[in-house]
Amino acid sequence: MTHTVLVTGVSRHIGARVASVLAADPDISRVIGVDTVPPPSLTRDGGISLGRTEFVRVDLRSPDIAQVIAAADIDIVVHMSLVSAPSRSTGRAAMKEHNVIGTMQLLGACQRSATVRRVVVRSTTAVYGSSPRDPAVFTEDAEPHDGPSHGYAKDAAEVEGYVRGFARRRPDITVSMLRFANFLGPGVDSPLTRYFSQPLLPTVFGFDPRLQFVHEDDAVEVLRRMAVEDHPGTFNVAGDGVLLLSQCARRAGLPTLPLFSSGFRLLGDAARSAGLVDFSPEQLRLMCHGRVVDSSRLAAELGWRPKFGTGAAFDDFLHSRGLPKGWLTDLVGGVLR
Repeated sequence: MTHTVLVTGVSRHIGARVASVLAADPDISRVIGVDTVPPPSLTRDGGISLGRTEFVRVDLRSPDIAQVIAAADIDIVVHMSLVSAPSRSTGRAAMKEHNVIGTMQLLGACQRSATVRRVVVRSTTAVYGSSPRDPAVFTEDAEPHDGPSHGYAKDAAEVEGYVRGFARRRPDITVSMLRFANFLGPGVDSPLTRYFSQPLLPTVFGFDPRLQFVHEDDAVEVLRRMAVEDHPGTFNVAGDGVLLLSQCARRAGLPTLPLFSSGFRLLGDAARSAGLVDFSPEQLRLMCHGRVVDSSRLAAELGWRPKFGTGAAFDDFLHSRGLPKGWLTDLVGGVLR
Protein backbone atom coordinates (compact mmCIF):
# COMPACT_ATOMS: atom_id res chain seq x y z
CA MET A 1 0.00 0.00 0.00
CA THR A 2 1.34 3.43 -0.94
CA HIS A 3 0.69 6.60 1.02
CA THR A 4 0.11 10.27 0.33
CA VAL A 5 1.70 12.52 2.95
CA LEU A 6 1.08 16.16 3.85
CA VAL A 7 3.94 18.00 5.59
CA THR A 8 3.24 21.44 7.04
CA GLY A 9 5.99 23.98 7.67
CA VAL A 10 7.93 22.66 4.68
CA SER A 11 9.73 25.98 4.14
CA ARG A 12 11.57 25.67 7.44
CA HIS A 13 14.68 23.57 7.85
CA ILE A 14 13.40 20.55 9.78
CA GLY A 15 10.13 20.48 7.84
CA ALA A 16 12.04 20.50 4.55
CA ARG A 17 14.28 17.67 5.71
CA VAL A 18 11.28 15.58 6.79
CA ALA A 19 9.57 16.13 3.44
CA SER A 20 12.77 15.21 1.61
CA VAL A 21 13.29 11.92 3.45
CA LEU A 22 9.64 10.93 3.04
CA ALA A 23 9.76 11.76 -0.67
CA ALA A 24 12.64 9.27 -1.01
CA ASP A 25 10.55 6.44 0.49
CA PRO A 26 9.30 4.08 -2.28
CA ASP A 27 6.20 3.24 -0.24
CA ILE A 28 5.08 6.87 -0.40
CA SER A 29 3.49 7.86 -3.69
CA ARG A 30 3.17 11.60 -3.06
CA VAL A 31 4.48 14.15 -0.58
CA ILE A 32 2.72 17.51 -0.53
CA GLY A 33 4.46 20.26 1.39
CA VAL A 34 2.54 23.35 2.47
CA ASP A 35 3.67 26.68 3.88
CA THR A 36 2.99 30.39 3.48
CA VAL A 37 6.22 30.96 1.49
CA PRO A 38 8.08 28.72 -0.98
CA PRO A 39 10.88 26.52 0.38
CA PRO A 40 14.42 27.85 -0.21
CA SER A 41 15.06 24.99 -2.64
CA LEU A 42 12.44 26.50 -4.96
CA THR A 43 14.02 29.95 -4.88
CA ARG A 44 17.40 31.39 -5.81
CA ASP A 45 18.55 30.92 -2.20
CA GLY A 46 19.20 27.21 -2.74
CA GLY A 47 18.58 24.90 0.25
CA ILE A 48 17.52 21.32 0.84
CA SER A 49 16.40 19.36 -2.21
CA LEU A 50 12.79 18.33 -1.63
CA GLY A 51 12.93 15.56 -4.24
CA ARG A 52 9.43 14.60 -5.38
CA THR A 53 7.74 16.92 -2.89
CA GLU A 54 4.99 19.05 -4.41
CA PHE A 55 4.74 22.50 -2.86
CA VAL A 56 1.40 24.21 -2.30
CA ARG A 57 1.26 27.72 -0.85
CA VAL A 58 -1.35 27.58 1.93
CA ASP A 59 -1.90 29.59 5.11
CA LEU A 60 -3.07 27.09 7.71
CA ARG A 61 -5.33 29.74 9.21
CA SER A 62 -7.51 29.58 6.10
CA PRO A 63 -9.99 26.82 5.17
CA ASP A 64 -7.91 26.07 2.05
CA ILE A 65 -5.99 23.34 3.87
CA ALA A 66 -9.15 21.19 3.91
CA GLN A 67 -9.33 21.44 0.12
CA VAL A 68 -5.71 20.29 -0.20
CA ILE A 69 -6.33 17.27 2.04
CA ALA A 70 -9.51 16.32 0.20
CA ALA A 71 -8.17 16.85 -3.32
CA ALA A 72 -5.03 14.75 -2.75
CA ASP A 73 -6.64 12.00 -0.63
CA ILE A 74 -4.05 12.60 2.12
CA ASP A 75 -3.74 9.69 4.56
CA ILE A 76 -0.72 10.84 6.63
CA VAL A 77 -0.29 14.34 8.07
CA VAL A 78 2.99 15.52 9.62
CA HIS A 79 2.40 18.87 11.33
CA MET A 80 5.70 20.76 11.61
CA SER A 81 4.41 24.29 11.25
CA LEU A 82 4.94 25.65 14.76
CA VAL A 83 6.82 28.93 14.96
CA SER A 84 9.12 29.19 17.99
CA ALA A 85 9.79 32.95 17.90
CA PRO A 86 7.90 35.94 16.49
CA SER A 87 9.30 37.69 13.45
CA ARG A 88 10.10 41.38 13.64
CA SER A 89 7.63 42.11 10.82
CA THR A 90 4.56 40.23 12.13
CA GLY A 91 4.99 40.07 15.91
CA ARG A 92 3.66 37.85 18.65
CA ALA A 93 -0.05 38.07 17.73
CA ALA A 94 0.53 36.68 14.24
CA MET A 95 2.75 33.95 15.67
CA LYS A 96 0.01 32.82 18.05
CA GLU A 97 -2.59 32.85 15.28
CA HIS A 98 -0.34 30.76 13.07
CA ASN A 99 0.46 28.23 15.80
CA VAL A 100 -2.93 27.86 17.48
CA ILE A 101 -5.54 28.89 14.91
CA GLY A 102 -3.56 27.20 12.14
CA THR A 103 -3.46 23.94 14.08
CA MET A 104 -7.18 24.17 14.82
CA GLN A 105 -7.93 24.57 11.11
CA LEU A 106 -5.65 21.66 10.21
CA LEU A 107 -7.16 19.34 12.82
CA GLY A 108 -10.65 20.36 11.75
CA ALA A 109 -9.80 19.40 8.18
CA CYS A 110 -8.36 16.07 9.36
CA GLN A 111 -11.46 15.39 11.45
CA ARG A 112 -13.71 15.86 8.43
CA SER A 113 -11.48 13.80 6.16
CA ALA A 114 -12.45 10.26 5.15
CA THR A 115 -8.87 9.40 4.12
CA VAL A 116 -6.56 10.60 6.93
CA ARG A 117 -5.33 7.66 9.01
CA ARG A 118 -2.27 9.02 10.82
CA VAL A 119 -1.39 12.44 12.29
CA VAL A 120 2.04 13.32 13.68
CA VAL A 121 2.42 16.60 15.59
CA ARG A 122 5.65 18.31 16.52
CA SER A 123 5.51 19.79 20.02
CA THR A 124 8.17 20.83 22.52
CA THR A 125 9.42 19.97 26.00
CA ALA A 126 8.83 23.67 26.78
CA VAL A 127 5.24 22.68 27.65
CA TYR A 128 6.64 21.46 30.99
CA GLY A 129 7.84 24.97 31.80
CA SER A 130 10.88 25.69 33.98
CA SER A 131 10.49 26.11 37.71
CA PRO A 132 12.51 25.61 40.90
CA ARG A 133 9.82 23.10 41.96
CA ASP A 134 10.22 20.92 38.87
CA PRO A 135 11.06 17.23 39.21
CA ALA A 136 14.62 16.23 38.36
CA VAL A 137 13.32 14.56 35.20
CA PHE A 138 9.98 15.05 33.42
CA THR A 139 8.12 12.03 32.13
CA GLU A 140 5.29 12.40 29.63
CA ASP A 141 2.70 11.98 32.40
CA ALA A 142 4.18 14.65 34.68
CA GLU A 143 2.16 17.79 35.39
CA PRO A 144 4.24 20.99 35.42
CA HIS A 145 4.17 23.03 38.65
CA ASP A 146 4.20 26.28 36.71
CA GLY A 147 2.87 25.72 33.23
CA PRO A 148 3.80 28.12 30.43
CA SER A 149 1.91 31.39 30.52
CA HIS A 150 3.08 33.06 27.32
CA GLY A 151 5.11 32.66 24.16
CA TYR A 152 5.88 29.57 22.14
CA ALA A 153 5.48 27.24 25.13
CA LYS A 154 1.96 28.47 25.81
CA ASP A 155 1.08 28.06 22.14
CA ALA A 156 2.41 24.50 22.21
CA ALA A 157 0.41 23.68 25.34
CA GLU A 158 -2.77 24.96 23.66
CA VAL A 159 -1.96 23.00 20.50
CA GLU A 160 -1.53 19.83 22.56
CA GLY A 161 -4.95 20.35 24.11
CA TYR A 162 -6.55 20.56 20.67
CA VAL A 163 -4.62 17.48 19.52
CA ARG A 164 -5.88 15.46 22.50
CA GLY A 165 -9.44 16.54 21.75
CA PHE A 166 -9.00 15.54 18.12
CA ALA A 167 -7.68 12.11 19.14
CA ARG A 168 -10.76 11.56 21.31
CA ARG A 169 -13.12 12.53 18.50
CA ARG A 170 -11.36 10.40 15.89
CA PRO A 171 -10.10 7.27 17.72
CA ASP A 172 -9.74 5.56 14.33
CA ILE A 173 -6.81 7.89 13.49
CA THR A 174 -3.36 7.18 14.94
CA VAL A 175 -2.16 10.38 16.64
CA SER A 176 1.50 10.78 17.68
CA MET A 177 2.66 13.85 19.60
CA LEU A 178 6.40 14.47 19.90
CA ARG A 179 7.80 16.78 22.57
CA PHE A 180 11.24 17.70 21.28
CA ALA A 181 14.06 19.17 23.33
CA ASN A 182 15.81 22.11 21.67
CA PHE A 183 17.02 21.25 18.17
CA LEU A 184 20.72 21.59 17.41
CA GLY A 185 22.62 20.90 14.23
CA PRO A 186 24.33 22.50 11.24
CA GLY A 187 21.11 23.80 9.66
CA VAL A 188 19.14 24.82 12.75
CA ASP A 189 18.42 28.51 13.31
CA SER A 190 16.60 29.16 16.58
CA PRO A 191 16.75 31.51 19.57
CA LEU A 192 19.00 28.97 21.32
CA THR A 193 21.43 28.51 18.42
CA ARG A 194 21.68 32.29 18.08
CA TYR A 195 22.36 32.51 21.82
CA PHE A 196 25.24 30.02 21.58
CA SER A 197 26.61 31.78 18.47
CA GLN A 198 27.41 34.97 20.40
CA PRO A 199 30.99 35.83 21.36
CA LEU A 200 29.85 36.34 24.98
CA LEU A 201 27.16 34.35 26.79
CA PRO A 202 24.96 36.26 29.24
CA THR A 203 23.92 34.00 32.12
CA VAL A 204 21.73 34.45 35.17
CA PHE A 205 23.80 35.00 38.29
CA GLY A 206 23.61 32.11 40.76
CA PHE A 207 22.14 29.59 38.30
CA ASP A 208 23.70 26.83 36.21
CA PRO A 209 20.76 25.12 34.47
CA ARG A 210 20.73 21.56 33.12
CA LEU A 211 20.02 21.46 29.40
CA GLN A 212 19.16 18.81 26.83
CA PHE A 213 19.35 18.91 23.05
CA VAL A 214 18.25 16.75 20.14
CA HIS A 215 20.30 16.64 16.96
CA GLU A 216 18.40 17.51 13.79
CA ASP A 217 19.36 14.14 12.20
CA ASP A 218 17.73 12.27 15.08
CA ALA A 219 14.68 14.54 15.02
CA VAL A 220 14.16 13.82 11.31
CA GLU A 221 14.53 10.07 11.87
CA VAL A 222 11.95 10.07 14.68
CA LEU A 223 9.51 12.04 12.54
CA ARG A 224 10.07 9.69 9.59
CA ARG A 225 9.37 6.63 11.72
CA MET A 226 6.27 8.15 13.24
CA ALA A 227 4.99 9.05 9.77
CA VAL A 228 5.37 5.57 8.28
CA GLU A 229 4.52 3.48 11.35
CA ASP A 230 1.71 3.45 13.91
CA HIS A 231 2.97 4.74 17.27
CA PRO A 232 0.08 6.44 19.05
CA GLY A 233 0.72 8.53 22.14
CA THR A 234 2.88 11.34 23.48
CA PHE A 235 6.66 10.98 23.52
CA ASN A 236 9.59 13.03 24.82
CA VAL A 237 12.47 13.28 22.34
CA ALA A 238 15.93 14.27 23.61
CA GLY A 239 19.50 13.13 23.22
CA ASP A 240 20.95 11.04 26.02
CA GLY A 241 22.72 12.89 28.79
CA VAL A 242 22.64 16.42 30.17
CA LEU A 243 24.89 19.46 29.92
CA LEU A 244 25.11 22.30 32.41
CA LEU A 245 25.12 25.74 30.84
CA SER A 246 28.63 26.26 32.26
CA GLN A 247 29.77 23.08 30.49
CA CYS A 248 28.30 24.36 27.22
CA ALA A 249 30.25 27.60 27.62
CA ARG A 250 33.50 25.70 28.32
CA ARG A 251 32.98 23.38 25.34
CA ALA A 252 32.43 26.42 23.12
CA GLY A 253 35.35 28.25 24.69
CA LEU A 254 33.10 31.24 25.31
CA PRO A 255 33.30 33.65 28.24
CA THR A 256 30.15 34.19 30.28
CA LEU A 257 28.63 37.38 31.64
CA PRO A 258 26.67 36.63 34.83
CA LEU A 259 23.75 39.05 35.27
CA PHE A 260 21.01 39.39 37.83
CA SER A 261 17.70 38.23 36.39
CA SER A 262 16.49 41.82 35.96
CA GLY A 263 19.63 42.66 33.96
CA PHE A 264 19.23 39.52 31.86
CA ARG A 265 15.66 40.55 31.12
CA LEU A 266 16.66 44.09 30.13
CA LEU A 267 19.43 42.75 27.91
CA GLY A 268 16.93 40.35 26.37
CA ASP A 269 14.51 43.17 25.59
CA ALA A 270 17.28 45.14 23.89
CA ALA A 271 18.55 42.14 21.92
CA ARG A 272 15.03 41.21 20.83
CA SER A 273 14.33 44.78 19.69
CA ALA A 274 17.54 44.71 17.65
CA GLY A 275 16.56 41.37 16.11
CA LEU A 276 19.65 39.62 17.51
CA VAL A 277 18.59 37.04 20.10
CA ASP A 278 15.15 36.30 21.55
CA PHE A 279 15.63 36.37 25.33
CA SER A 280 11.96 35.77 26.00
CA PRO A 281 10.52 35.28 29.50
CA GLU A 282 10.49 31.51 28.91
CA GLN A 283 14.15 31.68 27.83
CA LEU A 284 14.93 33.48 31.09
CA ARG A 285 13.28 30.71 33.11
CA LEU A 286 15.15 28.06 31.13
CA MET A 287 18.42 29.88 31.82
CA CYS A 288 17.58 29.80 35.53
CA HIS A 289 16.07 26.38 36.13
CA GLY A 290 16.79 24.31 33.03
CA ARG A 291 14.72 21.31 32.00
CA VAL A 292 15.42 17.57 31.68
CA VAL A 293 13.07 14.94 30.25
CA ASP A 294 12.97 11.16 30.17
CA SER A 295 12.91 9.71 26.63
CA SER A 296 12.72 6.04 27.64
CA ARG A 297 9.11 5.71 26.44
CA LEU A 298 10.20 6.64 22.91
CA ALA A 299 13.16 4.25 23.02
CA ALA A 300 10.92 1.38 24.13
CA GLU A 301 8.26 2.19 21.52
CA LEU A 302 10.65 2.40 18.57
CA GLY A 303 13.41 0.05 19.74
CA TRP A 304 15.78 2.88 18.83
CA ARG A 305 17.97 5.48 20.49
CA PRO A 306 19.32 8.75 19.08
CA LYS A 307 22.73 8.59 17.39
CA PHE A 308 23.71 11.86 19.04
CA GLY A 309 23.64 12.38 22.79
CA THR A 310 23.15 15.88 24.15
CA GLY A 311 26.90 16.48 24.31
CA ALA A 312 27.55 15.12 20.81
CA ALA A 313 24.73 17.23 19.37
CA PHE A 314 26.21 20.35 20.95
CA ASP A 315 29.71 19.52 19.69
CA ASP A 316 28.40 18.98 16.14
CA PHE A 317 26.63 22.33 16.32
CA LEU A 318 29.89 24.01 17.40
CA HIS A 319 31.82 22.31 14.61
CA SER A 320 29.24 23.42 12.03
CA ARG A 321 29.73 27.04 13.16
CA GLY A 322 33.49 26.72 12.70
CA LEU A 323 34.14 26.82 16.43
CA PRO A 324 36.29 23.85 17.43
CA LYS A 325 35.81 22.95 21.06
CA GLY A 326 37.71 25.25 23.38
CA TRP A 327 38.95 27.60 20.64
CA LEU A 328 38.85 30.72 22.84
CA THR A 329 40.42 28.95 25.81
CA ASP A 330 43.28 27.73 23.60
CA LEU A 331 43.77 31.23 22.18
CA VAL A 332 43.93 32.85 25.62
CA GLY A 333 46.27 30.12 26.86
CA GLY A 334 48.59 30.68 23.91
CA VAL A 335 48.73 34.41 24.57
CA LEU A 336 49.51 33.85 28.25
CA ARG A 337 52.27 31.40 27.38
